[in-house]
Amino acid sequence: MRTRFFATVVVLSSVLLAASGCASAASPESAAVTVTADPGAPLASLKTLSDAKDYSGLVRAALPSSGISAPAVAPAQALPTTVLSHDLSGDTPVTVTSTDRVIAMDISGSIAATIAGLGLLDSLVARDISTTFDEAAALPVITSSAHTVNSEAVLAMRPDLILTDGSIGPIDVVLQLRDAGIPVVFVETDASVEGVAELARQTAAALGAPAAGVVLGEQLKTEIDAKVAEIADFVPRGDRLRMMFLYLRGTSGVYYLFGQESGSDVLIDALGGVDVAAEIGLRGMRPMTDEAMVAANPDLILVMTSGLDSVGGVSGLLEARPAVALTEAGKNQRFVEMDDGEILSFGPRTVLVLDALARAIYAPSSGS
Repeated sequence: MRTRFFATVVVLSSVLLAASGCASAASPESAAVTVTADPGAPLASLKTLSDAKDYSGLVRAALPSSGISAPAVAPAQALPTTVLSHDLSGDTPVTVTSTDRVIAMDISGSIAATIAGLGLLDSLVARDISTTFDEAAALPVITSSAHTVNSEAVLAMRPDLILTDGSIGPIDVVLQLRDAGIPVVFVETDASVEGVAELARQTAAALGAPAAGVVLGEQLKTEIDAKVAEIADFVPRGDRLRMMFLYLRGTSGVYYLFGQESGSDVLIDALGGVDVAAEIGLRGMRPMTDEAMVAANPDLILVMTSGLDSVGGVSGLLEARPAVALTEAGKNQRFVEMDDGEILSFGPRTVLVLDALARAIYAPSSGS
């Protein structure tokens, strides 16, 4: 797992650094329809498309709120504690003596969301740019718009613990923070249902509350399994919708396809779709080529909201990359967008993310 994990980090870091100078394109489009997750309304109560391909236009999937549910009482913590950090050098023991000033940082904001879900939000003193839930909004940001770590900003917060999965960097900067004497714990999980539960366990263990991590992990796994089963019954019968996740970053010309082991494959499978990037053999994150796009020929393309905005919306994307216009998704301008800090966030909000995306894909008329 570790070899695959850090190979993905290297690819992703190069993408983010390449994007660091990007500027937003002019006049980004607004979503034509917004569909919001509603845990109180079963998917079965919605009117689905008779054919999953029978829709044209842009749909925005949204969460009902940007908050994180947490226990009323914070769990008891036992410190100091020693846990394994799954970093480049192997499984390294790290002793955590205090969690008064914690920084959690990763590409999707999942670690900070997990800390909040454990009831330990007060431990956080800063956030990465992908940590977008309401309760963390006032925290200072220690990463740039390209998700790169600002070491000076981190040191200024005087953290007594950094939690990361290595998905943002550069990795050398993170290791330098460790060498400066800050305890750094690398958690190692997959972007999967099982990975959500494991992230809860590893995060809680590093914070001296392992029992709380077990409880949260089991709760999230049960809820996600139930939602995936609900979606399976909700998907219109017939051919599965061919989907692709496209990562966009503005006028720097960053267009990446996310394939197997990127997290998008798990998301697409949970949504009852066919991951066409994986189907043509793409692993991890790869630069988009016209040949790959035409060969994949998705019916629907998933994108991050700011990424789509940065290329001038759907029309800007189709103008910049005509190969996208040749696909079924491009011909129908069929895109589903979601906030950057939500769409690939595997953690406490995963159930709501899946619910919102399922509604946007299969019941867009339920939106406004």
